[in-house]
Amino acid sequence: MANIKEYKKKDGSKAYMFNFYIGIDPITGKKKRTTRRGFKSRKEAQIALAQLRLEVNEDGPGSVNELTFRDVYELWIKQHKLEVKPTTIKAIQSKFKRILPKFGHLKIANITNLYCQKVINEWATELKTFNDYKIQANLVFKYAMKYGLIQRNPMEYVTIPKLHSELFYDEDEEKGNFFTKDELQEFLKRAKEDMTFKNYTLFRLLAVTGLRKGEALALHWSDIDFTNRTVFVRKTLAQYDGIQALHQPKTINSRRIVEFNEPTLSTLQEWQNIQRKEYELLGIPYSAEQVPVFTRFDKDEGVMKYLRLASPNESLYSFFNKHTDLPRITVHGLRHTHASHLCEAGVPIKATQARLGHKDIQTTMNVYTHVSDVMNEKATATINNFLNF
Repeated sequence: MANIKEYKKKDGSKAYMFNFYIGIDPITGKKKRTTRRGFKSRKEAQIALAQLRLEVNEDGPGSVNELTFRDVYELWIKQHKLEVKPTTIKAIQSKFKRILPKFGHLKIANITNLYCQKVINEWATELKTFNDYKIQANLVFKYAMKYGLIQRNPMEYVTIPKLHSELFYDEDEEKGNFFTKDELQEFLKRAKEDMTFKNYTLFRLLAVTGLRKGEALALHWSDIDFTNRTVFVRKTLAQYDGIQALHQPKTINSRRIVEFNEPTLSTLQEWQNIQRKEYELLGIPYSAEQVPVFTRFDKDEGVMKYLRLASPNESLYSFFNKHTDLPRITVHGLRHTHASHLCEAGVPIKATQARLGHKDIQTTMNVYTHVSDVMNEKATATINNFLNF
């Protein structure tokens, strides 16, 4: 088995190397090994070792058994970086910090479905999102299957454990992560009184359009059509390594035009006037075509930047700590609120899918299951009237 070692070069700098068995020399009959050195990082050496093992496997039988789960992961993640956004890669790599200690050291061909089941069961007792880890690990096994490194995928035979909360009725969970129409009206009324006008505008926009948080924070005034009362969703704000950046929308379906109502139009116009005055007081040039809708002033750099992604969460948390009599929902709960109200208003599910930017109709249908008590009351009244005999 090859081990990656750290060594010092002649100039004193640190580098990495490995020595790897590549088979029997057909002429001499002796074992052949190769040494590769000069890698700047351990990860770079791991990728090279995984690639070499794969090449040896293609040229001669038997060496496939040397490939570890980590070897295959390194090959897979290198390829995957070319296919998804940097923020997605960051999230995936974060999950593998928990996955690799369980699987990384094992030869991938020797991993059994029984072992996979044992790991999944352990994760199920520790993590609510344990299935996300199972999905990511499964992608590495699928990659190994695709290139003939294993004959069967042991993760395919795993049974997903039921969480304790799924086995019992939870009365609190019935309320759901959304507002009823009356609750939303009260929330917006108090938000206007108690929040900054910027935050009130943001939360109103999220509630009446169903935009994702990143989509709303990426908006520029050029994306707002005041005449037709529409917002053009064509980008999303993301952050990784402390750097904010605009990205393409989550899916092709996320690129859309969403209408909003007259009160929201007035709110946006009022906020733009307030924002313009803020720029003037700070001596920063203001161009409605170039300025983001939601901004913050960076004192250290003396410039306006996009609002931090964590800022809406913090504002909402602080608000609910003051208004404890209101149902507590998350920022994403405002999107669920909008979806529930579309359902309540009788909007066809395909139209709702387009408005919310869902790629899959099943996602929209899942959201529709979280309807408010008002919908249930209407359904009951309708069937009672129908069967009134």
